[in-house]
Amino acid sequence: MSKIQFDQSREFDVIPIGRICLDFNPVEYFKPWPQCDNFKKYVGGSPANIAVGMARLKCKVGFIGCVSDDPMGDFCIQVFEKEGIDVSHIVRARHGEAMGLAFTEVVSKDQCNLIMFRDHVADLQLEPTDVKEDYIKKAKMLVVSGTALSASPSREAVLKAIYLARKHHTVIVFDIDYRPYTWKNDEEIAVYYSLAAKEADIIMGSREEFDKTDLFLGKELSDQEIAERWFVQRAKIVVIKHGKQGSTAYVDGEGSYSIRPFPVDAVKSTGGGDGYGSAFLNGLLNGWDIMRCLEYGSASASMLVASHGCSPDMPTLEEITDFIKKEKEIYGEMVATVK
Repeated sequence: MSKIQFDQSREFDVIPIGRICLDFNPVEYFKPWPQCDNFKKYVGGSPANIAVGMARLKCKVGFIGCVSDDPMGDFCIQVFEKEGIDVSHIVRARHGEAMGLAFTEVVSKDQCNLIMFRDHVADLQLEPTDVKEDYIKKAKMLVVSGTALSASPSREAVLKAIYLARKHHTVIVFDIDYRPYTWKNDEEIAVYYSLAAKEADIIMGSREEFDKTDLFLGKELSDQEIAERWFVQRAKIVVIKHGKQGSTAYVDGEGSYSIRPFPVDAVKSTGGGDGYGSAFLNGLLNGWDIMRCLEYGSASASMLVASHGCSPDMPTLEEITDFIKKEKEIYGEMVATVK
């Protein structure tokens, strides 16, 4: 992929920054939350899931974040260490802040809800002084999560990381990661999303997330117009996802590439975007053509929504390759288009 150039001399393939939390998924599926008695805990949060996903794909992964100074924080760091993720720049909350918690409610195959605990959480206590220039310049790619921009001091820490990444020519990925319960109003969302998006080389999100970013334009844009709006800034690749309708990658000066999801018996709606992001970005790092990046991203997303967990079920490269082969044997070639 000639549009994005990575400095191959860097120590780390990718360093995500932002949210680490705990997910609790019900053992009993297809019941309302009050009827569920048993849950399994996992490390969660979009940046954390992407970190694990890319580590499973044999990338060298670092991380910048903040966890609670208690056994829950210990658990998150232990999981990262087991996955081979560098934890040297994960700090502890200084004032007793707790881990963010997400309880999943899987009511049916078509309805999956999240019950979130996000007040005074550790991940939003990352401070600008926790972001070190020497660490940023060791990365080929910085992945920024939009949720980390929702409150101070995390907001300023992320903006500092973006500035340092631009200074040292580290590729910036903006994963919009819209979570409405972490923001005060739509205007605030648009301001800080726009600040991050205009500095990004790659922007990924759902159509709804892009609409939040472009709130101040005062008009509805087509997907193509959204991509062109960010190409005028710095972006070289804009990925817009439409759930079950598939996704499209717009590449500046080349056109668009679209793919439909792989058919699976989904059991939840969470985790798919993070599986998609980790596999897609891994493909870019390895110089794959954009259609192969999309294919592996789409396959990983389908595998995740058909699994119980998120981070623990992130697939290896071999598992994704086998999945694609088996799906094509059943359903034929994926419906993919190039415009």
